[in-house]
Amino acid sequence: MYPLLESIRIENGIVRNLSYHQRRLERTFLHVYGEPAPFRLEKLIKFPKDLSADKIKLRFLYNKTSFQYETEKYRSKNIKTLKIVEDDTIDYCCKKTDRRSIDRLMTSKGECDDILIVKNGFITDASSANIVFFDGKEWLTPDTPLLEGTCRARLLESGKIKEATIRVEQLPLYQSFCLINAMMEGFGFPLPITNIKYEI
Repeated sequence: MYPLLESIRIENGIVRNLSYHQRRLERTFLHVYGEPAPFRLEKLIKFPKDLSADKIKLRFLYNKTSFQYETEKYRSKNIKTLKIVEDDTIDYCCKKTDRRSIDRLMTSKGECDDILIVKNGFITDASSANIVFFDGKEWLTPDTPLLEGTCRARLLESGKIKEATIRVEQLPLYQSFCLINAMMEGFGFPLPITNIKYEI
């Protein structure tokens, strides 16, 4: 019923980075339906007052004519290791409720906590986050993401990260990595590049 969504962070009673979600919603709507989006998130989102002190994940689900949203207390995932998986046909350019293509790849993660998807030899994303790499001087994110995340867009615009073409065989050139998405603020905790596994 609702094929598209935005996952939005609410923290200390404040809806975070809403303009980036609005921008992506408008791009997605135009791409999928071929017309301007009728939804304005700042006018539609309300949430229970008793949740205002927590970090809340709000899922805004929508189709061409209607929407709904739901909130839940955010529980962070303790992701430390990634398994390289390859899929040259995967397409996830819009944030969708149907994640079967990604869920299928997750079955190959072995003993790792998450996956790092490689498409046509290029690094893309983890299962639910963009990735950034540190080369000893600066933080770089692949210019071939499956999904252009809102945190990624914000960090690029602020100059804190830069885009780069990153092939899978270039991973040993980097020292560490971080996963980034809308529910995280900044880089979190860098992990050694050796935590990305080719085979388990």
